[in-house]
Amino acid sequence: MVVRIADANVRMVWGGTVCETTTAKDGFFRFEWKHQAAMAPGSYKIQVQYYSKETNAVFATGIGSVIIPFVNQYSFISDIDDTFLVSHSSNIRKRLYVLLTKNAHSRKPFEGVVSHYKLLALAQTTVTNPNPFFYVSSSEWNLYDFIKEFTRKNELPEGVFLLSQIKRLAEVWKTGATKHSTKFMRIARIFEAYPTQRFVLLGDDSQQDPIIYAGIVTHFPGRVISVYLRHVYEKNLTNVKEEIRKIEAAGVQVCHFVHSKEAIEHSYRIGLIQKNEEHTTSQVSV
Repeated sequence: MVVRIADANVRMVWGGTVCETTTAKDGFFRFEWKHQAAMAPGSYKIQVQYYSKETNAVFATGIGSVIIPFVNQYSFISDIDDTFLVSHSSNIRKRLYVLLTKNAHSRKPFEGVVSHYKLLALAQTTVTNPNPFFYVSSSEWNLYDFIKEFTRKNELPEGVFLLSQIKRLAEVWKTGATKHSTKFMRIARIFEAYPTQRFVLLGDDSQQDPIIYAGIVTHFPGRVISVYLRHVYEKNLTNVKEEIRKIEAAGVQVCHFVHSKEAIEHSYRIGLIQKNEEHTTSQVSV
């Protein structure tokens, strides 16, 4: 269970670096620092502590990651609900049913999506240096444990999660239905944090992903390689096609697909993944 604690003292410990801050009213916090020496590419584990300034007693400890990608690597930003996790976001009754009656082991990913993500994680790189994944969703931190276990159980690529603010129990029926403007801001922060990286965006057409991704393409010209949108909502099709036209007009390829096999074929076709890469046969079953 995720609990928000305001005005809590937290610190990050990473080798000889220690950063301290205080949580905001909603329990959120962030660390910003500049490392003295250039860091080699890779993923580094950091420790975050909730502690008492008076006694230095540590109440809780968490482990996080700092990702420094290789310059030639791609980075992937993926939505969660109805992108790889079947969620029925456009239907409140169905969404609540699966949310309240299913768990991380009974919920299902879309057919073929795990194969696609595994291929992307190793696109033009190696197993020891997989491409970075960022999972950015309008779903709240209340669902973090569930989402983390779902990705682990289904062997989706490890990644960084950026979710929406925690909701109270009385608001749970609205989960994933708001905070789309802050989703744009969270994606923009990733682009700003990795100014030399090029990105692939993955989402669906049930809510605001087409609008958000069109905005990202406009604000960060030349930084997006391709956009993948799963087609799950027929009523929104006219508006979605208009956003796709905007993205394509900026020179970015769009794959608007129903089945993940179409997305995989598109990734091969544009050279994002290559058929002669070893992992296409030895690591992933398409």
